[in-house]
Order: sequence, then structure tokens, then C-alpha cells
Amino acid sequence: MVKKFKTTSFQETQNLGKKLAQGFLVSRHLEKGALVIGLEGDLGGGKTTFVQGFARGLGIKEKILSPTFVILKKFEIPKRKFKTLYHIDCYRFEDLKDILDLGFNEIISNPENIVIIEWANKIKEILPNGTIISKFEFIDEKTREIMLE
Repeated sequence: MVKKFKTTSFQETQNLGKKLAQGFLVSRHLEKGALVIGLEGDLGGGKTTFVQGFARGLGIKEKILSPTFVILKKFEIPKRKFKTLYHIDCYRFEDLKDILDLGFNEIISNPENIVIIEWANKIKEILPNGTIISKFEFIDEKTREIMLE
């Protein structure tokens, strides 16, 4: 089933992320491994903005920036069944080995983790079954269509 959302500002995109963190995305986790959410879309499509709202919805107070250059950021989730949010950016990856060297298999095997991956299409071959794919489509300067599969 595909759910479609349209946002017309970065605040709306953040609010959508926050609502989804507090709602059905987290509640549908099956506990076999990490909750993995793959984000796909063009530069400026709203992926990082969505993650900012999602992190707020989990109670994370730290500033969320794109991990394009550091590749992976780790945040502790306060007082939830999930303990850690991993925010990964695969934009600069040349090879699947790049993410595997970061301990990706260990990260996604822990059911206490939520893993959000920007540019997930670059590593689709190794995404676990059950990964939620979110596609961000740039409609115009302010409008985004976000599809969850």
C-alpha cells in the first residue's frame, strides 16, 4: 500500500516526519531487526527536513543536519522501546563496501535501532526485507510529494 502526502513548506515536511515517528511507522515495527526507512529523491527534495521532524517526534533534542560528509550520525532516543536513531547518507557512496565497513549489518540487526537512510536507492541490494521506502518528489520550490511504500 502506498500513502501519499503533499507538503508546501519545510515546516509541514518536518511536521509530517514528527507525526509519522509518533504514529504508524514506529508501531508497525516487527522486532526482527532495526526499523529501517529508506529515503529517495533529488537534492532539495526534503529528505533531511523529514528526518529533522522524525527525530523531534522521537524526543531527540539535538540538531539534525545532513550527514553527507560524515556519512553516519547516531542519536540516543529518550524513553522509548527504541534506543538509537542512526541517520545515514549514502549520496557519496561509490561501492556497497563503503556502508558495510561502517557496521551496517550489525546496526540493522538490532531491534532497538531506527535507521533512516538518505539516498537508499544507492544501497537497495542490501536493504533488509521490510524496509519502508519513502520517495520525495520535488513539485516546485515549496511543494513536495512524499510517498511511503
